[in-house]
Amino acid sequence: MILLAGLIFNTLLQAQIPNGYYNSAAGLEGTALRAALHNIIDNHTSLSYGDIYDILDQTDQKSNGKVWDMYSDIPGGTPPYEYTFFTNECGNYNSEGDCYNKEHSWPKSWFGGEVYPMYSDLFQIVPTDGWVNNKRSNYPYGEVGSASWTSLNGSKLGSCNVSGYSGTVFEPIDEYKGDFARGYFYMSTRYYNEDSGWPGSDMVDGADIKPWALAMLLQWHYNDPVSTKETNRCNAVYQLQNNRNPFIDHPEYAAYIWDPESAVDELSFENRFHIYFSDNRQLLHINALEVGHLGDNELKVFSLTGQVIFSDEISTTNYELNVSSLASGCYVVQIVVKESQQLFHSKIIK
Repeated sequence: MILLAGLIFNTLLQAQIPNGYYNSAAGLEGTALRAALHNIIDNHTSLSYGDIYDILDQTDQKSNGKVWDMYSDIPGGTPPYEYTFFTNECGNYNSEGDCYNKEHSWPKSWFGGEVYPMYSDLFQIVPTDGWVNNKRSNYPYGEVGSASWTSLNGSKLGSCNVSGYSGTVFEPIDEYKGDFARGYFYMSTRYYNEDSGWPGSDMVDGADIKPWALAMLLQWHYNDPVSTKETNRCNAVYQLQNNRNPFIDHPEYAAYIWDPESAVDELSFENRFHIYFSDNRQLLHINALEVGHLGDNELKVFSLTGQVIFSDEISTTNYELNVSSLASGCYVVQIVVKESQQLFHSKIIK
């Protein structure tokens, strides 16, 4: 499995994390890491579900003051509608764009209904259009092959085309898939070994994510890296319920728990490639230390906010990239080895 850009945000996000918060998780992986993270984020302050409407403006507000609804928003574009906090809360609705409500992205029926603390856990409650929320119902998230319904921002309902499941699923737009994936990783870790009696669903078994869904969510996590929106939301939730989402603070934890071989592979860039600047830092060179390691591979350069600055197909063992147009700053170089599906990354400072 390819481990994409999740690891690159660790340095940027550390400034937001309380000092020593994750110390007990250092150096762990697999079940041991999941258990350590559970202990760190366990016993959070349980909020009243009745108060959630009144605090969503602290966790899910856009820069223009409107409700940040991931089922209607169009990043970088014009949403089909926007909601004002409190004014546009549901009541009744008859169509998309009527009002917003609060959705359990991990449906409450999967953990047994109105049971605390899950019922009011902000890391899986988000404001959404009432009509779209109703369409999503308690279907699993997935990738739709044949859509029976499509929202105004492109979210879909329909049959799943992910290997291992063919039932009805709801697919959010690509720009928010990582957000929902990290919410599921949080739930699976926060309630690890606290899920006795959870009914589960076609997507989850108690607090464990089923294999077909886990593979998909990891890919969503890798392809849609942590955004400033998520970091800000994590900080806001921490102020309210006194715990954090580890997979926002440390995106690499997802791979260390559920895909540790890929996580280890990602750390070995320096053993495979030599990377350096020349010509007054105007040219970037990437040389393979072993023959063939740059043959038929994919190169990407990311900003620390997750934006893809450059991408190319590499078909040589010695690669040269003109970076004269890049502003001074910190970037991440990523190489995906297509044959083995391994990923390597290195931070560079121009």
